[in-house]
Amino acid sequence: MITATQIRGARAMIGMSIEELAAASGLPVETVAALETGEFAGEPHALFDVRNTLEAHGIIFLSSGNQDEGGPGIRLRARTTSDDGIRPENLNAANDD
Repeated sequence: MITATQIRGARAMIGMSIEELAAASGLPVETVAALETGEFAGEPHALFDVRNTLEAHGIIFLSSGNQDEGGPGIRLRARTTSDDGIRPENLNAANDD
C-alpha cells in the first residue's frame, strides 16, 4: 500500500504534472487528485495503475519497514545507462559546451 504523500512526492520528484500522471495511468484527473489527497476510496485498480505508472518512470516506493528509521518513502531508481557525463580529468576546451 502506498500513501497519498508518496504519490505526491513521487510525481514531484520526476517532474510530472497531475494531468500527465492521469493520462499515463489511464485515469481521470479527478481520480488522481483524490488519490493524492487521500480522499479516494474507490476501485483498488486506480491505486495500482498510478503505482505502476510511477514505477515505470523510475520511482521506487519504500515501506516503513525498509529503513532503520522513518516511515514510508520514495526514491529514484539507479540509472542503468553508462552515460555519467565527462569525467573532470577529461574536460578541455574541445568538449566545453
